Amino acid sequence: MRRPLRVMKFGGTSVGDAECIERAAKIVAAASGQGAVVVVVSAMSGVTNRLIEAAHRSQEGRQEEVAKLTDLLRIQHETALRTLIRDETRRAQVSGAMEQVIAETARLLQGTALLRELTPRARDAISSAGERLATPLVAGALCEAGLRSVAIDATELIVTDDHHGSAAPLLEQTHERAEARLRPLLADGIVPVATGFIGATTDGTLTTLGRGGSDYSATILGAALGADETIIWTDVDGVMTADPRLVPEARTLPEISYNEAAELAYFGAKVLHPKTLRPVTQAGVPVWIRNSFAPEKPGTKITPRGRPAGGGVKALTAIRDVALITVGGPGIVGVPDVVAKTFSTTARMRANVLLISQSSSQNDICFIIPLADAERTVAALRQAFASDLADQQVEHITVDPNIAIVAVVGENMRGTPGIAGRTFSTLGREGVNIIAIAQGSSEYNISFVVDVSAMQRAVAAVHKEFRLDERDLREENEAATYAEVGDGRRDDENRR
Repeated sequence: MRRPLRVMKFGGTSVGDAECIERAAKIVAAASGQGAVVVVVSAMSGVTNRLIEAAHRSQEGRQEEVAKLTDLLRIQHETALRTLIRDETRRAQVSGAMEQVIAETARLLQGTALLRELTPRARDAISSAGERLATPLVAGALCEAGLRSVAIDATELIVTDDHHGSAAPLLEQTHERAEARLRPLLADGIVPVATGFIGATTDGTLTTLGRGGSDYSATILGAALGADETIIWTDVDGVMTADPRLVPEARTLPEISYNEAAELAYFGAKVLHPKTLRPVTQAGVPVWIRNSFAPEKPGTKITPRGRPAGGGVKALTAIRDVALITVGGPGIVGVPDVVAKTFSTTARMRANVLLISQSSSQNDICFIIPLADAERTVAALRQAFASDLADQQVEHITVDPNIAIVAVVGENMRGTPGIAGRTFSTLGREGVNIIAIAQGSSEYNISFVVDVSAMQRAVAAVHKEFRLDERDLREENEAATYAEVGDGRRDDENRR
Protein backbone atom coordinates (compact mmCIF):
# COMPACT_ATOMS: atom_id res chain seq x y z
CA MET A 1 0.00 0.00 0.00
CA ARG A 2 1.40 3.41 -0.96
CA ARG A 3 2.74 5.46 1.94
CA PRO A 4 1.17 8.92 2.17
CA LEU A 5 3.42 11.81 1.17
CA ARG A 6 3.47 15.14 3.00
CA VAL A 7 5.34 18.27 2.08
CA MET A 8 6.14 20.26 5.25
CA LYS A 9 7.31 23.85 5.08
CA PHE A 10 8.85 25.57 8.10
CA GLY A 11 8.88 29.37 8.14
CA GLY A 12 11.53 31.71 9.47
CA THR A 13 10.24 31.78 13.04
CA SER A 14 9.89 27.97 13.01
CA VAL A 15 13.63 27.67 12.28
CA GLY A 16 14.57 30.89 14.08
CA ASP A 17 17.15 29.35 16.41
CA ALA A 18 18.46 25.98 17.60
CA GLU A 19 15.49 25.37 19.90
CA CYS A 20 13.03 26.04 17.08
CA ILE A 21 14.91 23.78 14.68
CA GLU A 22 14.93 20.97 17.25
CA ARG A 23 11.17 21.39 17.65
CA ALA A 24 10.74 21.23 13.85
CA ALA A 25 12.89 18.08 13.73
CA LYS A 26 10.61 16.38 16.27
CA ILE A 27 7.55 17.28 14.17
CA VAL A 28 9.18 15.80 11.05
CA ALA A 29 10.31 12.69 12.94
CA ALA A 30 6.77 12.05 14.16
CA ALA A 31 5.34 12.52 10.66
CA SER A 32 7.97 10.30 9.02
CA GLY A 33 6.67 7.37 11.06
CA GLN A 34 3.35 7.75 9.24
CA GLY A 35 4.61 8.30 5.70
CA ALA A 36 7.13 10.00 3.44
CA VAL A 37 8.05 13.63 4.11
CA VAL A 38 9.66 16.36 2.04
CA VAL A 39 10.77 19.38 4.08
CA VAL A 40 11.00 22.94 2.73
CA VAL A 41 12.68 25.61 4.87
CA SER A 42 12.85 29.38 4.98
CA ALA A 43 15.82 31.41 6.16
CA MET A 44 16.22 31.88 9.92
CA SER A 45 14.32 34.85 11.34
CA GLY A 46 15.63 38.21 10.16
CA VAL A 47 18.29 36.78 7.86
CA THR A 48 16.72 37.72 4.52
CA ASN A 49 16.17 41.30 5.66
CA ARG A 50 19.79 41.46 6.80
CA LEU A 51 21.01 40.13 3.46
CA ILE A 52 18.96 42.64 1.47
CA GLU A 53 20.25 45.41 3.72
CA ALA A 54 23.82 44.21 3.08
CA ALA A 55 23.17 44.20 -0.67
CA HIS A 56 22.00 47.82 -0.63
CA ARG A 57 24.85 48.94 1.59
CA SER A 58 27.26 47.18 -0.73
CA GLN A 59 25.73 49.03 -3.68
CA GLU A 60 26.59 52.24 -1.82
CA GLY A 61 30.19 51.07 -1.36
CA ARG A 62 29.95 50.67 2.42
CA GLN A 63 32.19 47.59 2.62
CA GLU A 64 32.99 47.84 6.34
CA GLU A 65 29.31 47.60 7.28
CA VAL A 66 28.87 44.71 4.85
CA ALA A 67 31.70 42.81 6.57
CA LYS A 68 29.98 43.28 9.96
CA LEU A 69 26.71 41.96 8.60
CA THR A 70 28.46 38.94 7.11
CA ASP A 71 30.13 38.19 10.46
CA LEU A 72 26.76 38.39 12.23
CA LEU A 73 25.38 35.91 9.72
CA ARG A 74 28.21 33.48 10.41
CA ILE A 75 27.84 33.81 14.20
CA GLN A 76 24.06 33.24 14.11
CA HIS A 77 24.33 30.01 12.14
CA GLU A 78 27.44 28.65 13.84
CA THR A 79 25.80 29.21 17.26
CA ALA A 80 22.79 27.16 16.17
CA LEU A 81 25.08 24.51 14.66
CA ARG A 82 27.04 23.97 17.91
CA THR A 83 23.78 23.44 19.83
CA LEU A 84 22.08 21.24 17.27
CA ILE A 85 24.74 18.84 16.06
CA ARG A 86 26.89 16.90 18.48
CA ASP A 87 28.46 14.44 16.06
CA GLU A 88 31.80 16.05 15.14
CA THR A 89 32.00 14.63 11.62
CA ARG A 90 28.47 15.75 10.78
CA ARG A 91 29.07 19.14 12.36
CA ALA A 92 32.18 19.66 10.23
CA GLN A 93 30.25 18.75 7.07
CA VAL A 94 27.43 21.19 7.83
CA SER A 95 29.88 23.91 8.84
CA GLY A 96 31.76 23.46 5.56
CA ALA A 97 28.53 23.70 3.54
CA MET A 98 27.51 26.88 5.37
CA GLU A 99 30.94 28.46 5.04
CA GLN A 100 30.82 27.88 1.29
CA VAL A 101 27.53 29.82 1.08
CA ILE A 102 28.86 32.66 3.28
CA ALA A 103 32.05 32.93 1.19
CA GLU A 104 30.05 33.03 -2.05
CA THR A 105 27.73 35.68 -0.63
CA ALA A 106 30.69 37.77 0.54
CA ARG A 107 32.18 37.65 -2.98
CA LEU A 108 28.88 38.80 -4.48
CA LEU A 109 28.68 41.68 -2.00
CA GLN A 110 32.26 42.70 -2.72
CA GLY A 111 31.60 42.64 -6.47
CA THR A 112 28.49 44.76 -5.96
CA ALA A 113 30.53 47.26 -3.91
CA LEU A 114 33.22 47.52 -6.58
CA LEU A 115 30.72 48.06 -9.39
CA ARG A 116 28.30 50.14 -7.28
CA GLU A 117 25.56 48.21 -9.06
CA LEU A 118 23.08 45.67 -7.69
CA THR A 119 21.71 43.65 -10.60
CA PRO A 120 18.47 41.65 -10.23
CA ARG A 121 20.47 38.45 -10.69
CA ALA A 122 22.95 39.40 -7.93
CA ARG A 123 20.11 40.47 -5.63
CA ASP A 124 18.49 37.04 -6.03
CA ALA A 125 21.74 35.24 -5.27
CA ILE A 126 22.43 37.38 -2.19
CA SER A 127 18.90 37.39 -0.76
CA SER A 128 18.58 33.60 -1.09
CA ALA A 129 21.68 32.83 1.00
CA GLY A 130 19.57 32.48 4.16
CA GLU A 131 17.66 29.49 2.79
CA ARG A 132 20.90 27.89 1.60
CA LEU A 133 22.33 28.30 5.09
CA ALA A 134 19.27 26.98 6.93
CA THR A 135 18.82 23.86 4.80
CA PRO A 136 21.98 21.97 5.86
CA LEU A 137 21.29 22.96 9.49
CA VAL A 138 17.81 21.44 9.41
CA ALA A 139 18.98 18.34 7.55
CA GLY A 140 21.74 17.90 10.15
CA ALA A 141 19.23 18.27 12.98
CA LEU A 142 17.03 15.56 11.41
CA CYS A 143 20.03 13.24 11.26
CA GLU A 144 20.70 13.96 14.95
CA ALA A 145 17.06 12.97 15.60
CA GLY A 146 17.72 9.57 14.06
CA LEU A 147 16.43 10.13 10.54
CA ARG A 148 18.33 9.93 7.29
CA SER A 149 18.22 13.32 5.62
CA VAL A 150 19.95 15.29 2.87
CA ALA A 151 19.95 18.99 2.04
CA ILE A 152 18.95 19.85 -1.54
CA ASP A 153 19.15 23.19 -3.29
CA ALA A 154 15.83 23.91 -5.00
CA THR A 155 17.72 25.05 -8.11
CA GLU A 156 17.79 21.30 -8.80
CA LEU A 157 14.03 21.01 -8.42
CA ILE A 158 12.01 24.11 -9.33
CA VAL A 159 12.34 25.39 -12.90
CA THR A 160 11.26 29.00 -13.46
CA ASP A 161 11.23 31.76 -16.02
CA ASP A 162 13.97 34.41 -15.86
CA HIS A 163 11.97 37.11 -14.06
CA HIS A 164 14.42 37.72 -11.21
CA GLY A 165 12.85 38.72 -7.91
CA SER A 166 9.46 37.20 -8.69
CA ALA A 167 10.00 34.23 -10.96
CA ALA A 168 7.11 32.05 -12.15
CA PRO A 169 7.47 28.25 -11.98
CA LEU A 170 7.39 26.10 -15.12
CA LEU A 171 5.34 23.28 -13.68
CA GLU A 172 5.90 20.55 -16.27
CA GLN A 173 9.69 20.83 -16.12
CA THR A 174 9.50 21.13 -12.33
CA HIS A 175 7.46 17.91 -12.14
CA GLU A 176 10.10 16.06 -14.16
CA ARG A 177 13.03 17.33 -12.09
CA ALA A 178 11.33 16.86 -8.72
CA GLU A 179 10.33 13.30 -9.56
CA ALA A 180 13.81 12.42 -10.81
CA ARG A 181 15.64 13.98 -7.85
CA LEU A 182 13.32 13.35 -4.90
CA ARG A 183 11.40 10.17 -5.64
CA PRO A 184 14.45 7.83 -5.31
CA LEU A 185 15.33 9.45 -1.96
CA LEU A 186 11.79 9.02 -0.67
CA ALA A 187 11.71 5.41 -1.84
CA ASP A 188 14.90 4.81 0.18
CA GLY A 189 13.38 6.33 3.35
CA ILE A 190 15.42 9.55 3.19
CA VAL A 191 13.91 12.91 4.17
CA PRO A 192 14.93 15.58 1.62
CA VAL A 193 15.25 19.13 2.98
CA ALA A 194 14.88 21.68 0.18
CA THR A 195 15.51 25.40 0.11
CA GLY A 196 12.37 27.49 -0.05
CA PHE A 197 12.11 30.76 -2.01
CA ILE A 198 14.54 29.57 -4.70
CA GLY A 199 14.32 28.16 -8.21
CA ALA A 200 16.43 28.24 -11.35
CA THR A 201 15.95 28.96 -15.03
CA THR A 202 16.29 26.16 -17.57
CA ASP A 203 19.99 27.04 -17.93
CA GLY A 204 20.55 26.82 -14.15
CA THR A 205 20.61 30.51 -13.21
CA LEU A 206 19.30 31.02 -9.67
CA THR A 207 15.99 32.89 -9.30
CA THR A 208 13.70 33.72 -6.40
CA LEU A 209 9.92 33.41 -6.18
CA GLY A 210 9.30 36.71 -4.34
CA ARG A 211 9.35 37.62 -0.65
CA GLY A 212 7.55 35.02 1.40
CA GLY A 213 7.95 32.59 -1.49
CA SER A 214 8.84 29.55 0.64
CA ASP A 215 5.12 28.78 1.04
CA TYR A 216 4.92 28.87 -2.73
CA SER A 217 7.91 26.52 -3.00
CA ALA A 218 6.14 23.99 -0.78
CA THR A 219 2.93 23.90 -2.82
CA ILE A 220 4.87 23.81 -6.10
CA LEU A 221 6.70 20.70 -4.87
CA GLY A 222 3.50 19.27 -3.38
CA ALA A 223 1.78 19.56 -6.76
CA ALA A 224 4.82 18.29 -8.67
CA LEU A 225 5.06 15.16 -6.50
CA GLY A 226 1.32 14.57 -6.16
CA ALA A 227 1.55 14.91 -2.37
CA ASP A 228 -1.41 13.93 -0.20
CA GLU A 229 -1.16 17.22 1.67
CA THR A 230 1.07 20.23 2.22
CA ILE A 231 1.53 21.57 5.74
CA ILE A 232 2.82 25.10 6.31
CA TRP A 233 4.25 25.33 9.81
CA THR A 234 4.33 28.88 11.10
CA ASP A 235 3.94 30.81 14.37
CA VAL A 236 0.13 31.20 14.35
CA ASP A 237 -2.62 28.67 15.05
CA GLY A 238 -4.11 28.94 11.56
CA VAL A 239 -6.17 31.34 9.48
CA MET A 240 -8.24 33.57 11.75
CA THR A 241 -11.52 35.38 11.34
CA ALA A 242 -9.60 38.66 11.62
CA ASP A 243 -6.21 39.97 12.70
CA PRO A 244 -6.23 39.44 16.50
CA ARG A 245 -4.32 42.70 16.89
CA LEU A 246 -7.40 44.45 15.49
CA VAL A 247 -10.04 42.13 16.93
CA PRO A 248 -8.98 40.33 20.14
CA GLU A 249 -12.07 38.07 19.87
CA ALA A 250 -10.94 36.64 16.51
CA ARG A 251 -10.87 32.85 16.34
CA THR A 252 -9.13 30.24 14.24
CA LEU A 253 -11.10 28.87 11.30
CA PRO A 254 -11.06 25.05 11.15
CA GLU A 255 -11.49 24.89 7.37
CA ILE A 256 -11.73 27.32 4.47
CA SER A 257 -11.80 26.98 0.69
CA TYR A 258 -9.04 27.73 -1.79
CA ASN A 259 -10.98 30.75 -3.01
CA GLU A 260 -11.45 32.16 0.49
CA ALA A 261 -7.80 31.63 1.40
CA ALA A 262 -6.64 33.23 -1.84
CA GLU A 263 -8.82 36.30 -1.23
CA LEU A 264 -7.55 36.64 2.33
CA ALA A 265 -3.92 36.28 1.23
CA TYR A 266 -4.34 38.80 -1.58
CA PHE A 267 -5.92 41.31 0.77
CA GLY A 268 -3.22 41.23 3.39
CA ALA A 269 -3.57 38.11 5.56
CA LYS A 270 0.14 37.43 6.02
CA VAL A 271 -0.32 33.80 7.01
CA LEU A 272 -0.16 32.87 3.29
CA HIS A 273 1.81 34.11 0.29
CA PRO A 274 -0.77 35.22 -2.33
CA LYS A 275 0.52 32.74 -4.94
CA THR A 276 0.69 29.76 -2.57
CA LEU A 277 -2.49 27.99 -3.67
CA ARG A 278 -2.03 28.26 -7.43
CA PRO A 279 -0.11 24.98 -7.91
CA VAL A 280 -2.40 22.78 -5.77
CA THR A 281 -5.80 24.10 -6.84
CA GLN A 282 -6.17 21.90 -9.92
CA ALA A 283 -5.03 18.77 -8.08
CA GLY A 284 -7.21 19.47 -5.03
CA VAL A 285 -4.33 18.89 -2.61
CA PRO A 286 -5.26 20.05 0.93
CA VAL A 287 -3.02 22.69 2.50
CA TRP A 288 -2.77 23.05 6.27
CA ILE A 289 -1.70 26.10 8.26
CA ARG A 290 -0.37 24.94 11.64
CA ASN A 291 1.63 26.32 14.55
CA SER A 292 5.05 24.74 15.06
CA PHE A 293 5.11 26.20 18.59
CA ALA A 294 1.83 24.42 19.40
CA PRO A 295 1.79 21.33 17.16
CA GLU A 296 -1.01 19.77 19.21
CA LYS A 297 -3.45 22.36 17.78
CA PRO A 298 -5.21 21.24 14.59
CA GLY A 299 -4.75 24.47 12.60
CA THR A 300 -6.70 25.45 9.49
CA LYS A 301 -7.31 23.12 6.57
CA ILE A 302 -7.62 24.68 3.11
CA THR A 303 -9.62 22.54 0.69
CA PRO A 304 -11.47 23.00 -2.63
CA ARG A 305 -14.83 23.72 -0.98
CA GLY A 306 -14.09 24.48 2.68
CA ARG A 307 -16.82 24.45 5.31
CA PRO A 308 -20.06 26.36 4.83
CA ALA A 309 -20.64 29.44 6.96
CA GLY A 310 -24.27 30.06 7.87
CA GLY A 311 -23.84 33.84 7.76
CA GLY A 312 -22.03 33.83 4.42
CA VAL A 313 -19.08 35.85 5.76
CA LYS A 314 -16.10 33.74 6.80
CA ALA A 315 -13.39 36.26 7.70
CA LEU A 316 -12.15 39.84 7.42
CA THR A 317 -8.77 41.21 6.53
CA ALA A 318 -7.27 44.66 6.16
CA ILE A 319 -4.28 46.25 4.45
CA ARG A 320 -2.53 49.42 5.50
CA ASP A 321 0.62 50.93 3.92
CA VAL A 322 -1.27 51.47 0.68
CA ALA A 323 -2.07 54.61 -1.31
CA LEU A 324 -5.16 55.70 -3.24
CA ILE A 325 -4.32 57.28 -6.60
CA THR A 326 -7.04 59.23 -8.42
CA VAL A 327 -6.91 60.30 -12.07
CA GLY A 328 -9.83 62.53 -12.84
CA GLY A 329 -11.91 65.53 -13.44
CA PRO A 330 -15.03 66.04 -15.60
CA GLY A 331 -12.82 66.50 -18.65
CA ILE A 332 -11.61 62.90 -18.77
CA VAL A 333 -14.95 61.70 -20.17
CA GLY A 334 -13.80 62.94 -23.57
CA VAL A 335 -10.19 61.79 -23.32
CA PRO A 336 -9.66 58.62 -25.39
CA ASP A 337 -7.84 55.66 -23.85
CA VAL A 338 -7.49 57.29 -20.43
CA VAL A 339 -8.03 53.95 -18.68
CA ALA A 340 -5.54 52.14 -20.91
CA LYS A 341 -2.93 54.86 -20.45
CA THR A 342 -3.44 54.88 -16.67
CA PHE A 343 -2.93 51.18 -16.19
CA SER A 344 -0.25 50.65 -18.83
CA THR A 345 1.78 53.33 -17.07
CA THR A 346 1.14 51.71 -13.69
CA ALA A 347 2.16 48.32 -15.10
CA ARG A 348 5.36 49.78 -16.49
CA MET A 349 6.23 50.87 -12.93
CA ARG A 350 5.58 47.25 -11.83
CA ALA A 351 3.13 48.52 -9.19
CA ASN A 352 0.64 45.90 -8.00
CA VAL A 353 -2.92 47.24 -8.30
CA LEU A 354 -4.89 45.96 -5.30
CA LEU A 355 -8.29 47.56 -5.97
CA ILE A 356 -9.97 49.61 -8.72
CA SER A 357 -13.10 51.75 -8.53
CA GLN A 358 -14.67 54.00 -11.16
CA SER A 359 -17.96 55.89 -11.23
CA SER A 360 -20.32 55.32 -14.16
CA SER A 361 -19.90 58.98 -15.09
CA GLN A 362 -16.17 58.23 -15.64
CA ASN A 363 -15.21 61.50 -13.96
CA ASP A 364 -12.65 59.73 -11.79
CA ILE A 365 -10.63 56.54 -11.89
CA CYS A 366 -9.22 55.55 -8.53
CA PHE A 367 -7.04 52.61 -7.68
CA ILE A 368 -4.88 51.41 -4.82
CA ILE A 369 -1.26 50.28 -4.91
CA PRO A 370 1.36 49.58 -2.19
CA LEU A 371 2.60 52.78 -0.56
CA ALA A 372 6.19 51.96 -1.53
CA ASP A 373 5.26 52.24 -5.22
CA ALA A 374 3.11 55.36 -4.95
CA GLU A 375 5.62 58.20 -5.46
CA ARG A 376 7.21 56.86 -8.64
CA THR A 377 3.84 55.73 -10.05
CA VAL A 378 2.30 59.19 -9.60
CA ALA A 379 5.37 60.79 -11.19
CA ALA A 380 5.07 58.44 -14.18
CA LEU A 381 1.35 59.14 -14.53
CA ARG A 382 1.89 62.89 -14.49
CA GLN A 383 4.50 62.51 -17.18
CA ALA A 384 2.23 60.25 -19.28
CA PHE A 385 -0.68 62.72 -18.97
CA ALA A 386 1.47 65.87 -19.23
CA SER A 387 -0.26 67.23 -22.35
CA ASP A 388 -3.73 66.33 -21.01
CA LEU A 389 -2.98 68.10 -17.73
CA ALA A 390 -1.70 71.15 -19.59
CA ASP A 391 -4.92 71.26 -21.65
CA GLN A 392 -6.94 70.59 -18.47
CA GLN A 393 -8.58 67.58 -20.06
CA VAL A 394 -7.25 65.68 -17.06
CA GLU A 395 -7.68 68.00 -14.11
CA HIS A 396 -5.82 66.18 -11.38
CA ILE A 397 -3.69 63.18 -10.48
CA THR A 398 -3.67 62.89 -6.70
CA VAL A 399 -2.42 60.45 -4.09
CA ASP A 400 -3.78 59.75 -0.60
CA PRO A 401 -1.41 57.68 1.57
CA ASN A 402 -3.64 57.73 4.67
CA ILE A 403 -6.05 54.96 3.70
CA ALA A 404 -6.61 51.25 4.26
CA ILE A 405 -8.48 48.46 2.46
CA VAL A 406 -10.89 46.26 4.40
CA ALA A 407 -12.11 43.05 2.73
CA VAL A 408 -15.14 40.99 3.82
CA VAL A 409 -14.55 37.42 2.58
CA GLY A 410 -16.70 34.32 2.27
CA GLU A 411 -17.41 31.92 -0.58
CA ASN A 412 -21.06 31.52 0.42
CA MET A 413 -21.64 35.28 0.24
CA ARG A 414 -22.86 34.68 -3.31
CA GLY A 415 -26.01 32.95 -2.11
CA THR A 416 -26.67 35.05 0.98
CA PRO A 417 -28.69 38.24 0.41
CA GLY A 418 -28.18 41.36 2.48
CA ILE A 419 -24.47 41.06 3.28
CA ALA A 420 -23.51 44.32 1.59
CA GLY A 421 -26.43 46.10 3.23
CA ARG A 422 -25.52 44.83 6.70
CA THR A 423 -21.85 45.70 6.16
CA PHE A 424 -22.44 49.29 5.13
CA SER A 425 -25.22 49.86 7.66
CA THR A 426 -22.82 48.74 10.40
CA LEU A 427 -20.12 51.11 9.16
CA GLY A 428 -22.67 53.93 9.04
CA ARG A 429 -23.69 53.33 12.66
CA GLU A 430 -20.02 53.42 13.65
CA GLY A 431 -19.49 56.70 11.80
CA VAL A 432 -16.93 55.15 9.41
CA ASN A 433 -16.72 57.05 6.12
CA ILE A 434 -16.31 54.85 3.02
CA ILE A 435 -14.00 56.37 0.41
CA ALA A 436 -14.39 53.72 -2.32
CA ILE A 437 -16.03 50.32 -2.83
CA ALA A 438 -15.19 47.36 -5.11
CA GLN A 439 -16.76 43.93 -5.53
CA GLY A 440 -15.74 41.30 -8.04
CA SER A 441 -18.27 39.32 -10.04
CA SER A 442 -17.20 36.18 -8.11
CA GLU A 443 -18.69 37.81 -4.98
CA TYR A 444 -16.10 36.12 -2.78
CA ASN A 445 -15.40 39.46 -1.17
CA ILE A 446 -16.61 43.00 -0.74
CA SER A 447 -13.73 45.45 -0.44
CA PHE A 448 -13.95 49.02 0.72
CA VAL A 449 -11.54 51.83 1.43
CA VAL A 450 -11.52 53.82 4.66
CA ASP A 451 -9.22 56.32 6.35
CA VAL A 452 -6.41 54.41 8.04
CA SER A 453 -7.46 55.85 11.41
CA ALA A 454 -10.85 54.08 11.04
CA MET A 455 -9.48 50.68 9.95
CA GLN A 456 -9.54 48.98 13.34
CA ARG A 457 -13.01 50.33 14.16
CA ALA A 458 -14.36 49.14 10.79
CA VAL A 459 -12.96 45.62 11.11
CA ALA A 460 -14.12 45.20 14.71
CA ALA A 461 -17.64 46.45 13.92
CA VAL A 462 -18.17 44.17 10.91
CA HIS A 463 -16.65 41.19 12.78
CA LYS A 464 -19.20 41.75 15.56
CA GLU A 465 -22.09 42.30 13.14
CA PHE A 466 -21.60 38.87 11.54
CA ARG A 467 -20.88 37.23 14.92
CA LEU A 468 -17.67 35.71 13.65
CA ASP A 469 -16.47 35.24 17.23
CA GLU A 470 -19.57 33.33 18.40
CA ARG A 471 -20.79 30.99 15.69
CA ASP A 472 -23.75 28.87 16.79
CA LEU A 473 -22.49 25.51 18.06
CA ARG A 474 -25.10 23.66 16.03
CA GLU A 475 -23.82 25.31 12.85
CA GLU A 476 -20.26 24.25 13.69
CA ASN A 477 -21.35 20.66 14.32
CA GLU A 478 -23.22 20.56 11.02
CA ALA A 479 -20.17 21.98 9.26
CA ALA A 480 -17.93 19.39 10.91
CA THR A 481 -20.18 16.57 9.71
CA TYR A 482 -20.15 18.05 6.21
CA ALA A 483 -16.37 18.32 6.27
CA GLU A 484 -15.87 14.69 7.37
CA VAL A 485 -18.11 13.37 4.60
CA GLY A 486 -16.67 15.77 2.04
CA ASP A 487 -13.06 15.04 2.98
CA GLY A 488 -13.62 11.32 2.57
CA ARG A 489 -15.09 11.89 -0.86
CA ARG A 490 -12.29 14.25 -1.90
CA ASP A 491 -9.60 11.85 -0.57
CA ASP A 492 -11.10 9.07 -2.69
CA GLU A 493 -11.07 11.37 -5.70
CA ASN A 494 -7.44 12.34 -5.07
CA ARG A 495 -6.38 8.71 -4.78
CA ARG A 496 -8.01 7.96 -8.13
